[in-house]
Amino acid sequence: MASSDGKDSHDDSPGSDSLSLERIDSDHKADKKLRNKIDWRLCTIAGVLCSLNLLDGSVISSASVTSIFEDLDLSGNRYSVAIFILTVTGVCFQLPATILVRIIGPRKFFTFITFSFGLLTMCTAFVTSWKEMIALRVLLGITTAGIYPGIALLVSTWYTRQEQQLRFAFIQTAEVLVLATGGIVNYGLNHLDGAKGLRGWQWMFLVQGAITCFIGIITYWWIVDFPENSHNSFAFLNDDERARAVARIQHDRGDVEASPFKWSVVLRHFGDPKLYGYASMFFLQNLVTTALAYFLPIILQSGMGFSTNKAILLSQPPYYYAAIPALLSSRIGDKFRIRGPVITFNSLCLIAGFGMLGFAPQVAVRYIGVFLATGAYVSNWAALNSYQANNITGQWKRVVTAATVTAFNGLGGVAGSFIVRPAEAPRYITAVWVSIGYMPRSISFFSRKGRGQVNALTKEQISYFNDSVCDCLFAILLVSEQAAEEEREGY
Repeated sequence: MASSDGKDSHDDSPGSDSLSLERIDSDHKADKKLRNKIDWRLCTIAGVLCSLNLLDGSVISSASVTSIFEDLDLSGNRYSVAIFILTVTGVCFQLPATILVRIIGPRKFFTFITFSFGLLTMCTAFVTSWKEMIALRVLLGITTAGIYPGIALLVSTWYTRQEQQLRFAFIQTAEVLVLATGGIVNYGLNHLDGAKGLRGWQWMFLVQGAITCFIGIITYWWIVDFPENSHNSFAFLNDDERARAVARIQHDRGDVEASPFKWSVVLRHFGDPKLYGYASMFFLQNLVTTALAYFLPIILQSGMGFSTNKAILLSQPPYYYAAIPALLSSRIGDKFRIRGPVITFNSLCLIAGFGMLGFAPQVAVRYIGVFLATGAYVSNWAALNSYQANNITGQWKRVVTAATVTAFNGLGGVAGSFIVRPAEAPRYITAVWVSIGYMPRSISFFSRKGRGQVNALTKEQISYFNDSVCDCLFAILLVSEQAAEEEREGY
């Protein structure tokens, strides 16, 4: 029978509850299937592309304990210049590169730049002077500028806020595993020193550049487009899955569609003070990362007394270990919707790791400190990426934020390339104290003060910010929330 309001009379019966629960269960299963499909397709290629970018650091750091210094006359600060010139160039091109990702689409963009920087890496094998090396690294900086911000933008558009940290951890885990494996490959390639008239470091650049070129070609079919354009992806989602993917993001934050590109729309987001809070955290984070990633073989060789080949080989196990805390901490962060406590815990672990590296007399204890520090900073990458992505709405604001935090991240790398001083071997006390010193600043961002103002936020926002909001950023976060609502409509 029908009720007086036109609805079936059994809508309010107990059976309707079970039907509703079945629908919810069905939706959960469909969402899980969709997430798994996105994970296998997007997170895999995203991790590979970021890894290939990181392999530049692996190659040049492994090469730093071979004959490259003598062969290219990298005396004085020239090695540090070769590192930071790539970063400076990248900083200049990150915003336009990230805008290009949004305009021309990920498939064409990532295919072109990946093949290009692979080709340039191969060319580096044949340079004959430090000047040629630096010139090629300027070009490398241009081609790699869009990888990190572009990947961060693409991943953040496919996942809800609650799902992002674990996905960034998947990517970070792939990065460190490939980076560690690349170091072991470099160990083997160094044994080809003299083969075919090439030095060991030349084989490193040649082989890993060729691998990058190959990956760049297949990226065109592997990577996916943005959710609203997912029909352009090769053999990916069916119509129902595409509609569900778009609906999930629209329900979570309402910013699936991007408004037409205008410079005025993009540039206005640089007026948001939160942007510089996020950026400063990435600057400090990469200060430490660069010190370890680029100089670890040198620290192991000069600071701990290992031979060239052992220094290359022993640089890799800490990265394999780092996958464990990265995945664990990210799983906890997503499940309980906390970011600040995770970042704080990782920062404390990093302090302990650098303390062991810098002050322990035993080589074994110092090497364990490398494990602890590496695991901590790798874990914080995922946490910081999800933290900034969770607090941003609007597609062009995502573009600006991704480019800016990556640019500041790169500037932290510039600073990090100068804090490891060969004259301070075996303790490298400047690098140790600078790395330890930045942690209290990072931890202070995530205190729990200012909770009396939480009522200004919605319940949904409280669930994300309650334990992770920055003390020094909380006030400006509240001021910016009204602007966020406007950005949902047109920005």
